[in-house]
Amino acid sequence: MPTWHYSYKLRDESRIAKAVQFDIPVSIKDMREAVAAIRGKKVSEAKKLLENVIALREPIPFKRYKGKLSHKRGLPAKWKWPIGRYPVKAAKYLLRLLEHVEANADNKGLDKDKLVIVHIAAHKGMTLKRWMPRAFGRATPKFRRTSHVEIVVKEVD
Repeated sequence: MPTWHYSYKLRDESRIAKAVQFDIPVSIKDMREAVAAIRGKKVSEAKKLLENVIALREPIPFKRYKGKLSHKRGLPAKWKWPIGRYPVKAAKYLLRLLEHVEANADNKGLDKDKLVIVHIAAHKGMTLKRWMPRAFGRATPKFRRTSHVEIVVKEVD
């Protein structure tokens, strides 16, 4: 069985909280862009942003995977980048993961209002390979991509 470790190391783990979720059924492309949007923010700000994405009120900028994507209103003013999307599924899983890391911080005795995301990363998970039957006895591959996400938050003064 392979072992897994956080890709972020800290000497003093008394003021940090960590959480990880494996095999999230979301494409790594959507998850990577959503993770990049909340990196470095306060946890409360990140939760507010993700709730707005779920409600389709605020798009997330897509900087790497931007082929044939349209411009969204309001993106250049906030992010200085015009191209974006609403990755609702990724936002739902990230919101749940933020709630988990808040609970972990609360169990350690950290103040939830002072938490800042110091590290968040999305990694490619396994790909479930399925086949869709087509006409004349053929079949088309249907790949279900998954992602792994790890998050580390720190209490700041």
